[in-house]
Amino acid sequence: MRPRTVDEFVGQDHILGEGRLLRRAIQADMLSSVIFSGPPGTGKTTLARVIANTTEGRFVSLNAVLSGVKDVRTAIDEATQHRELHGRRTILFVDEVHRWNKAQQDALLPWVENGTVILIGATTENPFFEVNAALVSRSRVFQLKPLGAPELYRIARDALRDPDRGYGAVNVEIDDDALDHLVTVADGDARSLLNALQLAVETTPETFPPPTGTTIHVTREVAEDSIQRKAVLYDKEGDYHFDTISAFIKSLRGSDADAGLYWLARMIAGGEDPRFIFRRMLILASEDVGMADPQALLTVEAAARAFDRVGMPEGRFHLAQAALYLATCAKSNSTLGFFDALSAVEEEKQAEVPRHLRDANRDAKGFGHGQGYLYPHAYTDHWVAQNYLPGELRERVFYQPSNQGWESRIREEVQRRREVQLSIMMEPGDDADILTVSPEARNRERWLARLAETRGRIITDIRERLASDLTRHETVLLGGSSPLPVLWELVRRAPEGGIFASLATEKVLETARAQAEQLPEIERPTLIEGDIVEAISEPAARGLPSHFDRIVGRNVVGRRAAKVESFASLAGALNRGGRLMLAESVPSAFKRLSELAREAGVAEDLLGGVERAEGRVFSDPENAMFNWEADDLPEFARRAGFSRVEAEVREYQDSRLIAEKDLRAWVFGRDGSREKHSYAAALAEELGEEELEALFARICAAFCNREVRRPTTVVFLSADA
Repeated sequence: MRPRTVDEFVGQDHILGEGRLLRRAIQADMLSSVIFSGPPGTGKTTLARVIANTTEGRFVSLNAVLSGVKDVRTAIDEATQHRELHGRRTILFVDEVHRWNKAQQDALLPWVENGTVILIGATTENPFFEVNAALVSRSRVFQLKPLGAPELYRIARDALRDPDRGYGAVNVEIDDDALDHLVTVADGDARSLLNALQLAVETTPETFPPPTGTTIHVTREVAEDSIQRKAVLYDKEGDYHFDTISAFIKSLRGSDADAGLYWLARMIAGGEDPRFIFRRMLILASEDVGMADPQALLTVEAAARAFDRVGMPEGRFHLAQAALYLATCAKSNSTLGFFDALSAVEEEKQAEVPRHLRDANRDAKGFGHGQGYLYPHAYTDHWVAQNYLPGELRERVFYQPSNQGWESRIREEVQRRREVQLSIMMEPGDDADILTVSPEARNRERWLARLAETRGRIITDIRERLASDLTRHETVLLGGSSPLPVLWELVRRAPEGGIFASLATEKVLETARAQAEQLPEIERPTLIEGDIVEAISEPAARGLPSHFDRIVGRNVVGRRAAKVESFASLAGALNRGGRLMLAESVPSAFKRLSELAREAGVAEDLLGGVERAEGRVFSDPENAMFNWEADDLPEFARRAGFSRVEAEVREYQDSRLIAEKDLRAWVFGRDGSREKHSYAAALAEELGEEELEALFARICAAFCNREVRRPTTVVFLSADA
């Protein structure tokens, strides 16, 4: 039942789904060196055989357990001959490639690099640790996941129906609970499922195949006998070791006691050293609990000591108690303030100890060391405000008490004393460079700085937001205005997926194609010309997939008359659970001509005409550009059928040079044409030509070829199909 083609392959849609890189490379016979990594039974060898059935090149298979350097050299010699004599490339499949030692892997490296062979490696281990870095760097790594229950059911039913390679020619009846058991115990492993199914079917009758007309009935009991519980997959030296302890620690950090006990049980069942687990819990007790519950460190240490005295198996109670305490206690990571202090030490290596804090026993008389120090025990509450940091670091705050547990009780006192400390730093003293600062002040300064960012920074911010949370395997359709910065960020973030872009103008399309030439052909995005909403109405004719995992765009629907219908078209082009990510500028929030006119000192009669024209434009229900506000977009999306619609309105401040031609187009219309519903048409209805000329001249004299600050309001909308 091993699949023979890409279409027969079940599962791994994240790398083999419609429009994705690996599928395109196999179908186009343009595969470069790859490494397939994943658990047993997920299809690594099957994928290699599918490639063997598809490629026109030679396909050679080696098993790293059974072959060595001699076999590699033989395969390389044959590949070289076929390349030189027949111009035919060789695809070399190495199963369990991690079993080769460094010398064996090195023997393959030069021939992969010069193209003599195209390597397909398969491994159940993490290739970044178990395969030579040089070999990994020259290969594209694809991670295969355990198959889900729906995929395993499909595989089992296909095997029962197939008359040639399965049991379609035999009358097999399998109880639902029997099949459920096989799928559950197989746990994502298709090979295990098929082996168990074969054993159940072929051992139920006295002879196989049974006499014609005989029904083979597979019950739950037969299924249980045919498949045994899998051993706990746990390698104390490999990925499962690190992944499982990571899951355990993250569960405790996340206060999930159930998950903590589960991962603890996984480690103990797999033979993990309990002392290693206790060491990690001791670290967590200070790193993630810390001052929120100082007793956590004592509890874990006591449990560790008790375990040393008691041992296994009863020592498991001490492991469980420590894990439960850490999972259920208050959390704080304020001890990380030490690493902020360490960074400050590295940055300020020459910072001197303040004079009043120096040792007075040796140099008090000659250099005044210790002079000015205030002895805390001589004051009320055994505390007095004074500076304890070097002068260059007086404004630095390293410890931020949380509001959790015991630490919440000291938080107010720490903050109160810190405020006093900062206030005395403002007073003049021996050091003229005393500085004062607070976290709030720094945040305000950064916020003010962001308001003054250039247009390029705004584009960068929009690009990052539109590309956020994108996974490496998604298929994405991009469209709208100013798409190129977003396009290449999508290509970078989804290298194993498929990127498609509908570009509005031929000029933008040519620019994108020129930039794409720098990429290998198989990695280039698919580029078409046209409006994105129109493109998805006929995807096949445009060379696009019918559905996408994500649609991304800037100013896609805001200027369209039928906004709800446009949203509905976008929803129809998304896979179930797919996401729409839009950044829509709000034209009604732009700086208005009347604001410029007022600032330029335009006469009141002219200003009144401009304001009346603007009122006409912004209240026109047929004006697609201005007849909506930021709050309307989420409602349009919901009416179109989107779920989990979220919108964030963000205002940017940027500077623009007002060119004379742009101002003229604003006042008189582009090329003198006053289209219906346009700004220029509304102005012409309120003002005569002489008044328009006077208006233009006054504003141009004040602002043409000068920087004008203007707000830009952008709605970031995300919605799930």
